[in-house]
Amino acid sequence: MLVLGLETSCDETAAAVVEDGRRVLSDVVSTQVDIHRRWGGVVPELASRNHIVQVMPVVHEALTRADKTLDDVDLIAVTSGPGLIGALLVGLQVAKGLSLATGKPFVGANHLEGHLLAIRLLEDAPAPPFLGLVVSGGHTSLYEVRDYGNYRLVGRTRDDAAGEAYDKTARILGLPYPGGQPIDELAQKGDPEAIRFPRALPGDNLDVSFSGLKTSVLHHVQKHGVPQGQALHDLCASFQEAVADVLSKKLVAAAKKLGHHQLVLCGGVAANSRLRALCKQRAEERGLRMFLPPVRLCTDNGAMIAVAGYEAWRRGLRGDFRLAADPAWRME
Repeated sequence: MLVLGLETSCDETAAAVVEDGRRVLSDVVSTQVDIHRRWGGVVPELASRNHIVQVMPVVHEALTRADKTLDDVDLIAVTSGPGLIGALLVGLQVAKGLSLATGKPFVGANHLEGHLLAIRLLEDAPAPPFLGLVVSGGHTSLYEVRDYGNYRLVGRTRDDAAGEAYDKTARILGLPYPGGQPIDELAQKGDPEAIRFPRALPGDNLDVSFSGLKTSVLHHVQKHGVPQGQALHDLCASFQEAVADVLSKKLVAAAKKLGHHQLVLCGGVAANSRLRALCKQRAEERGLRMFLPPVRLCTDNGAMIAVAGYEAWRRGLRGDFRLAADPAWRME
């Protein structure tokens, strides 16, 4: 089965062609980072307008790279939530239009499920059950994946998502948006023990909190000034260590508490070098198997939506022209 996956939930316009939910034939992403950088974050109206401009060229490029046409496609999968309502509507209406024009069926896919199932594109992908930690700019959630389509939320952020904390910290430090990559790069030359930033919600609780960490960075800068040189490297390393320390501990703690031996890290922040390394280290120390998607599959992409749509179709889900975008679609 050839699935055309469309993703427009936030600020990436993406399309991909995936065979049988496992083999990527093409994966095209048009990013809006330069458009939103001057504002320090995603402006929903600008995101929606740019999706309108980019979506059909991206779809065309994905089909061209796969050496396929719409006639070859068996199913169209599109993100219908969660996300920005205007951005979601662009992709959803395009999927409906393509379905109407070609007679091909379509199905709505959950964006978070897409992140969780991106791991299916690895050759040695884990089969359920497993624990999945979804970490991005808008979400930090820990799921028990009992089976495809059967998810239980076991932990989440109580305030800021991890990626949001990165972006806000970058703004405090005068670094460009999005903040994940510049902080990660600066942290490579820093001392992660230079500043002991707080770790919220210790103990058996599987929830996380990052608002206090962000505030602690702000207070440090107010007291000492915006750091330069080695001091900036040390602050970034210390901040990043605090985030990775909490998330990796919660993930392995959940595995112990719930009796899981397979762990998956996914979402945009899963591209972070320290988080990847620490999760893998702590999992191996406890005899657990850690699965990490390649960096290109961590950020929003059409391939993960094609996989989620393929699995939804196999479960019997179908889309019709009454399908609405749901910006707060809870996966569980």
